[in-house]
Amino acid sequence: MALCVLTALSLALGYANKARCTGPEFDEWGRSGPAYQERAYGDVCYSDIQNLWVGRDIDRHVFPYVHGGIEPDGSLYGGVVEYPVLSGLLMWAGAFFVDTDAGFLAASALLMAPFGLATAWWLGRLSGWRALLWALSPPLVLYAFHNWDLPVVACAVAAVFVVHRWTSAPLRRRATVAAVVLGLGFALKIYPALFVLPLALYVLTSGRERLDVRGALQVVGASVATAVLVNLPFVIAGFGGWAASFEFQSRRQVDLSTNSIWYWGFRHWTDSADFQSAMGVVSPLLMLLSFAVACAVGWLRYERSGTYPWVPVSAAMLCGFLLLHKVHSPQYTLWLLPFFVLVRVRWGWIAAYLVADVAMGISIFRWLYLNMMGEASGIHDGFTAQALMIGVWGRAALLVGLFVAFLAARSTVDDDRPVGGGRSLPDRESRGVPASAPRQP
Repeated sequence: MALCVLTALSLALGYANKARCTGPEFDEWGRSGPAYQERAYGDVCYSDIQNLWVGRDIDRHVFPYVHGGIEPDGSLYGGVVEYPVLSGLLMWAGAFFVDTDAGFLAASALLMAPFGLATAWWLGRLSGWRALLWALSPPLVLYAFHNWDLPVVACAVAAVFVVHRWTSAPLRRRATVAAVVLGLGFALKIYPALFVLPLALYVLTSGRERLDVRGALQVVGASVATAVLVNLPFVIAGFGGWAASFEFQSRRQVDLSTNSIWYWGFRHWTDSADFQSAMGVVSPLLMLLSFAVACAVGWLRYERSGTYPWVPVSAAMLCGFLLLHKVHSPQYTLWLLPFFVLVRVRWGWIAAYLVADVAMGISIFRWLYLNMMGEASGIHDGFTAQALMIGVWGRAALLVGLFVAFLAARSTVDDDRPVGGGRSLPDRESRGVPASAPRQP
């Protein structure tokens, strides 16, 4: 309960911060004024929620995807938004009874706050007071209502909770339910789909004497079936509009809006069509390579300990995604934050990442403001650009380090202490294997 109260306070602060950009005047489209864009950047209160009120037919209360599509220039129309279908439904619901961007921000916050509180409760049940890293973290204040990310974070954490705290059910059943939850997460923001593979490997290696191939396939099938069933009504009702959201992301280029290492490292080449085409291949290939490395290291750990470390492997895979994807939006830190609770990495890693993230999350908007106002914004012109570079490259370096640190760390969701060099006692019992049962040779 205390964790939920503290999380509620952080969420309230987060909303108050973003609400500074709303009103006091509104134009004919319900857009806040005066000088909305200048205030959003200069006062560091920008949010995608408020910004997307205009330009995606959200202000017109158009039901998402069904009647829309994408123009040749990449612009969306007819209620299509650039997110998967459940996020689109949340956006539509948040706008249903309001007619200004201020009302949209408030209604969206009310819709998403319960997911933030549920995440705190699940993390508390999983890892005790370590969950304060979620409840009292700067990223929760900065990004809780920056975009529609709290529901998808809740799905990722709920999957871990089901696997490790619903101990009255067999592992295969728990993992299947968790896979369904991850499938729902995919229909919100895609990234929980990364965790299906390590979860399947966890189930695969759970057998007392042989690999549980059927259980692993059941996990993958449950996740895929859930994602298909959620998306199918939109595919049938308006395939063009549904596909447009995926096409929008596939067309997205490396530019300032993506805020990734690919932009900051190669920004002088971003006008080149060849560079953009190369990034469409290099970025996903490197991500897949990082996923393969993480899963392989997890398998080596399984061979040594008898338990596949699916939570640490999932955390490492997310680090690979955040580092190497073409897009690295500020609020993605919310995706990583629960893994600081769920995996025992050194506190220095966590503190350093949070500092780098705050430096980036504040300075990027101040830097955009300086550019908008035509003021000097180079690396030698003041601390804003310097803090931005510290944030961008410090965060990138820390993601590399965390990739390694996560793969070497233990999870906090149970006691991993080995019993006789094999599986841990709590782990074996949680799988329904008696502590005295013989181990596989």
